[in-house]
This record gives sequence, structure tokens and C-alpha cells, in this order.
Amino acid sequence: MKNPYEVLGVSSTASPGEIQSAYRKLAKKLHPDLNPGDKSAESKFKEVAAAYDLLGDADKRKRFDAGEIDASGAERPPRQQFYRDYAGAEADHPYADASGFADFMDSDDIFADLLRRSQKARANRRGQDMHYRLAITFAESIAGASKRITLPDGGTLDVKIPPGLVSGQTLRLKGKGAPGAGTGGAGDALIEVEVLPDARFTRDGDDITIEVPVSLSEAVLGGRIRVPTATGAVTMVVPKGANTGTTLRLKGKGAPRRGGGFGDQFVKLKVVLPGAPDPELEAFVSGWDKGKAFNPREEA
Repeated sequence: MKNPYEVLGVSSTASPGEIQSAYRKLAKKLHPDLNPGDKSAESKFKEVAAAYDLLGDADKRKRFDAGEIDASGAERPPRQQFYRDYAGAEADHPYADASGFADFMDSDDIFADLLRRSQKARANRRGQDMHYRLAITFAESIAGASKRITLPDGGTLDVKIPPGLVSGQTLRLKGKGAPGAGTGGAGDALIEVEVLPDARFTRDGDDITIEVPVSLSEAVLGGRIRVPTATGAVTMVVPKGANTGTTLRLKGKGAPRRGGGFGDQFVKLKVVLPGAPDPELEAFVSGWDKGKAFNPREEA
């Protein structure tokens, strides 16, 4: 523990007025409200406050000068016992919070005004924001949904998911965080959304892409098939002569656009043959001369 006279920058013969003046000068420079986020200034301010707590009290100063207490205000042990028998936690001092500055709040200078406003702000402190994560399905991210979060204390929080969210976006529920003090309102609940992947869909901005298998008959002759979308299956027409890679568009079946409207869903076709050999299909292809003459690698 540093010598309190050295901390305040005064001599051991300094008058009470000189000690108070030195303290006020350092407090104005190091007070946490004037140095937000500066841990070094905060640490020095605590040392200065502890030093003034000891030297600003006539009785404590007298006992310190006489060697009866140390710089922390702890009793000095008799020589026949060990110091560790007396060592304890750092002594509390009245300048650890705003109450210790009451003797300075009656003046009209800027420092006193700062202390008064700081004390009022603490008495009416806004509650803390609470952070949560919420996983939703791909379909819920496109169409929107109503979800419920179970909180650590057993309470619940109902969350309305707006259509079109993407992973990493944060929803703010005002007033659903921790309660505040005095007239300070409650904090907010901040909910980070995670969209679970869906193996069927790929999203690119407001558009969605899906690959859909079609049979050889559907590819050659065309037909109507059912296609999944994020908001439910729809029927679409496969044109005659479709091929693997042929891409069709379902207008307005994508994600909601910020300015209004919706993106599109693109459907890529993939021609799939039967899993087991089909003698009838083999016989047809064997007799199909134009098919034998067609070389798709040369066409490419």
C-alpha cells in the first residue's frame, strides 16, 4: 500500500485545507465519469480516494502518523504477533461510491455538477440489455413465424420473426431486458437469429435455387410436377425436351424484398434414370438410330 501523502502529492505537515485541495485537483483529473473506459485512471482514482479517506479524517490521520494503523487503515499488529493475523480485505472507504462526495456537491463548479448528475444517473439507471440466440428453420426465415424463448429463470419471451431474415440479424424487443433502477426503464432483449440450413434450398440475396429430379419421360415429353418452395409445394410445367441443367423460374416464390415484393425461385432440372436396368428402355435405345448418332460432347 502506497504512502497516502505520496499518493496525494503533499508533505506530512500539510494542513487539512492543503490535503483537501490536493484531493480535489486529482479527483477532477481522474474521476471515472471523466475518463470512461480508462482502467488506469480508475485505478489511480481509487488510490487517491483511499488516501484522502485516511488523511482527510483527523483521527485516522493522527493514528496513521503515530504508526497505529497502516496506509489501508488496518490496525498495525503488536510486534510479538504476525502481521498475517491481522491482514484482511482492503478497507472500504466512503469514496468508493457517490455518497463520499457529498461534501463536494454543495459547490457550483463543473466537478460538483458532474457528481450530482452522475449520482442522479446511477439512482435512475436503465436496465441492462439481455442477449439471446434463436435458431429458426429456412422456411421460417422466408415466411416469418412466432417463436417462444425459455429464459434461464424459467420465464418465456414471445418473439415475432419477420419474413426475410438471414443468419446473424438481431431483433430488438424494447423493454424486455433487465429491470432498471428508480425511474430508469428496463433494458431491451437482443435476439440474434440463426437460420438452420435446408439441404434443398440455396439462397442468393432475395432469390432461391433448388434442384429437382425429373424422369426421362418428363424430360422428353414434358409434364406437370410438384416443386417444393419455402412456403409450400406448387405445381409447375416442365417443357418438352428439358435437360439436366435446364432452369425454370417460379416468379415471386423467393424471399421478401426490403422495398416490397418478392424474389424468384429458380428450379434446376436433373434428369434421373430408373435405378434398376430397364429392358424395355434398353431395347428402345438400341433401336434408336438418331440417339446413337447424337454426340453431346461434340455439341458442347
